[in-house]
Amino acid sequence: MRLLIVGTLKGQLTTATKIAMDNGASVTHAEDHEQAMRVLRGGKGADLLLVDVFLDIRDLVMRLEAEHIHVPIVACGISNDARAAVAAIHAGAKEYIPLPPDPELIAAVLAAVANDSRDLVYRDDAMAKVIKLAQQIAGSDASVMITGESGTGKEVLARYVHTRSNRAKKPFISINCAAIPEHLLESELFGHEKGAFTGAVARRIGKFEEATGGTLLLDEISEMDVRLQSKLLRAIQERVIDRVGGTRPVPVDIRIIATSNRNLADAVREGTFREDLLFRLNVVNLKIPPLRDRPADILELAQHFAKKYADANGVPLRPISADARRVLTSNRWPGNVRELENTIHRSVLMAQGDEIGVDAILTPDGDRLDAPKTVPAVAHATFAAEQVTRALVGRTVADVERDLILETLKHCLGNRTHAANILGISIRTLRNKLNEYADGGLPITPAGAGDYNRVAAQA
Repeated sequence: MRLLIVGTLKGQLTTATKIAMDNGASVTHAEDHEQAMRVLRGGKGADLLLVDVFLDIRDLVMRLEAEHIHVPIVACGISNDARAAVAAIHAGAKEYIPLPPDPELIAAVLAAVANDSRDLVYRDDAMAKVIKLAQQIAGSDASVMITGESGTGKEVLARYVHTRSNRAKKPFISINCAAIPEHLLESELFGHEKGAFTGAVARRIGKFEEATGGTLLLDEISEMDVRLQSKLLRAIQERVIDRVGGTRPVPVDIRIIATSNRNLADAVREGTFREDLLFRLNVVNLKIPPLRDRPADILELAQHFAKKYADANGVPLRPISADARRVLTSNRWPGNVRELENTIHRSVLMAQGDEIGVDAILTPDGDRLDAPKTVPAVAHATFAAEQVTRALVGRTVADVERDLILETLKHCLGNRTHAANILGISIRTLRNKLNEYADGGLPITPAGAGDYNRVAAQA
């Protein structure tokens, strides 16, 4: 956890600094926006900005957005000026803390930002084997590939490996390769020099240099463009990187952990992933089984989440009833741990009485998780499937593929990532197909075409 305090309230923030450091955070100070931006560009980075409420927070937010720096802001002030606090929240701050700070409040904010609640909870033998292997290789510098379905806890396992490595006291830096556009990902990884491209207003240190001495997590690496993969391969092999627009190589000392929810061997055969890069990354493979294949973990995790969200919402901790436990263990959990966590969160809020019963184990739509599908619905689905099958006869594969892609994208309200997941293809492949269709004059549902994207981003 890295905390950057911005403003001239260092004297007032002595307590906050001490509390943060007691909670394992490293603390850096900056007098103003300019100095804060220099710190962030310079490779120290931050997981949280604690900013004087009387600084121009909106200006700081705009500067961060302009340089694609994503870090939450918490405003603080020595008075309980409600108007200033509200203005700070409207400007982009996530929270307001009055000074002098309450130790429990500071600790809670740091824990929320660091997401310390992402504990590695397991009981099933299938998961225990994965953890045992992770413990065996944690102390080495070997590159690690963590694979598994979405929601199984790949980043949690990556942090587990880091905290048990010789680099545990150094940074753990994560970058989602699927969430950053192609033309920005190279700069995010390797940094850039001032003037290297439009918008490069100053030198920016990339994630490789920011993680020096520690661990760099390349999340969903299968979505990285092949051209950038060659530069990544050089960085891993030679332990040097080239900033965009730079004139000399920069040495780095990091351990690489990569994750993927796709089969990279298939991606190699498809030509979307370099085989030599896969060999470099896949020194050790930690394959996390889906939740449905480790049933003993379901109840262990359910109990963990029940306590977590009871504490978070200030409600009594209720045990999970025997019937509810049977419902949980019999469900397939296609969304894995993430889906289970959301389900238990709902159940904590909906439960009445002394236990969490089956009536509180609900889907997002409010239906009971164990509610059987009605016969009319099944019959309707069967009839619809037959109609679709008849409609395919006489059409080319390319035509069917095109219609499927466009209709799926429309169903997802333009959200490319969700459409790619539903279709079972990479987002890169999806983008290439959409560019091809657009060149042919076909209308393409634009990104962000509806509330679905905003809801998904908050999930």
